[in-house]
Amino acid sequence: MIPRLRQHPFFTTLLLLGLIAALGGDWQWSATDPAAELGRVFEGLLKPDFFATEFLFDALLTTVSIAILGIALGLALALGLVPLYRYAPVRLLCTAVRAVHELFWALLFLQLFGLSSQTALLALALPYGATFARVFSGILAQAPSSIALALPAGSSPLTRLIYGQILPVWPALLSYTRYRFECALRASAVLGFVGLPTLGFHLETAFRQGHYAQGGALLWLFLLLIGSQKWWLNRFSLVPLFVASLLWLPWQWHPDLTWARQFLGQEIWPQLQYTQGSWLLWVKSLAQQALPGLWATLMMAFMALMLSGLIAVLAWPLGTGRLWPSLGPIKGVWLGRGALLVGRSLPELLLAFILLLVFGPSMLPAAVALAIHNGSLIAHLVSQRADSLPLRADCGRSPAHWLYEYLPRLGPGIADLLTYRFEIMLRETAMLGMLGVASLGFYVDSAFELFQFDLAFGLILVTALLNILVAALCRRLVRTQ
Repeated sequence: MIPRLRQHPFFTTLLLLGLIAALGGDWQWSATDPAAELGRVFEGLLKPDFFATEFLFDALLTTVSIAILGIALGLALALGLVPLYRYAPVRLLCTAVRAVHELFWALLFLQLFGLSSQTALLALALPYGATFARVFSGILAQAPSSIALALPAGSSPLTRLIYGQILPVWPALLSYTRYRFECALRASAVLGFVGLPTLGFHLETAFRQGHYAQGGALLWLFLLLIGSQKWWLNRFSLVPLFVASLLWLPWQWHPDLTWARQFLGQEIWPQLQYTQGSWLLWVKSLAQQALPGLWATLMMAFMALMLSGLIAVLAWPLGTGRLWPSLGPIKGVWLGRGALLVGRSLPELLLAFILLLVFGPSMLPAAVALAIHNGSLIAHLVSQRADSLPLRADCGRSPAHWLYEYLPRLGPGIADLLTYRFEIMLRETAMLGMLGVASLGFYVDSAFELFQFDLAFGLILVTALLNILVAALCRRLVRTQ
């Protein structure tokens, strides 16, 4: 009998949520021949055409520059927010800001700055700055108080901050910043889906037109960019890259202050003239879009959560050398870790876009894309934990040892990671509606296209409120597990 992962109802609840999603969602395939289309996609990946895309070098530099400057601006915002994060209004503001996806921020700033560097940087910097403030305040709170007490009497507050709080936890701060930069690279590429000239713009164009060899080349370049960042981004290259990014991005901007005042002061607030001056009718109009969007968002998120758990449980052995046989001069674990790297490096929006082309418009491609990304990420983290577990002397590499020695001990960690990642899955699910899947993002994007900025802003607030509520619930569940 396979041992239970944990004496806890989490995995039973996971299966129940997946069943609810299976019954309440739209999971039909509408493509007539998905196998043939998928074969053409794989052929494009196996035979990439690196010379078909114009301005490829420009797109690469723009993607990296936006990520670097977006992270830098987010860190600058966090420096001002961290000392104030202990105040409830600041925490509430940061929670609200990071609950809105970068693409939704981009859609808002597009109305003010157009397709400009300012739009891209602000769309990254605001949610990332709020996230940095939250995480950094937690890391700094873990600094041992004994170091600060050992400082000479009369030390300045800045000295106490640097030597008493920052330096003791500097590796953790640096590690999280590097992780967040990887996220920024993915987000920077995805900003191409709203028209900004990053890699995502060229990827969407190539795959939409059926140029899979061209799209495959762009995809391989993006994965290479993600996988090689530890070699090209370090303490020696950071300043030159920052300066080069400042010089590379265009900064032309001719502000229309009249429109900015009208947009921020009037357009995003309820336009009652469309509903005969009735607030009730405006709320009804908002609810007619928000309720089906909320249902679809939750169904996709539930299915993605269950599939992520399945992938994590099955795929984590790929990343640990303890369970891989030796393949001569090649370490077999490299193949497994490479597969997990590809899975977690692909942006969900990009992967969902490709799967939508193959299987047609439904919830299925979006849920699978989210599951591949999050399941691979959790499997990667769990495999690192597996490499550090103390084992008995007779423990081997057979499936029996995987089931009985590792899995019961790793199960609680998988549950905690799934609970934490569900908040992110829900946020990404709402955004995936911009591809045509009827989640909240679909209604947000449609409202912007119809210049119904008040409904778009209302739907974004609904999305943020949903994310805030789910995030609070997930944090409570993690504390009680």
